[in-house]
Amino acid sequence: MSEETISTTELGDKILLVLKTIYDPEIPVDIYELGLIYDVFVNEDFDVKILMTLTTPNCPVAETLPREVEEKVKSLNEVKDAEVEITFDPPWTRELMSEEAKLELGFL
Repeated sequence: MSEETISTTELGDKILLVLKTIYDPEIPVDIYELGLIYDVFVNEDFDVKILMTLTTPNCPVAETLPREVEEKVKSLNEVKDAEVEITFDPPWTRELMSEEAKLELGFL
């Protein structure tokens, strides 16, 4: 698919697939199912902004995880640029995890 034929919605779906390949190294669940991704914005120029959080402000991967997210999203041909913004508002809680993640981690 070329840039001209993909919609921002389709690109958003491709980005979600990429996000589901990125794991928190301490937890065997991808960052999307873990609830770390708060929002993904794609504009008509195919610039991407991802609003995400970490499990704690002192998370050991605070430096590397956002960079990995940025690099993997930028690797999609249709993406012109990608930026990750980290927020702790609202703070991450177990409630943000998907049912699948809770099951995987034994919280159900």
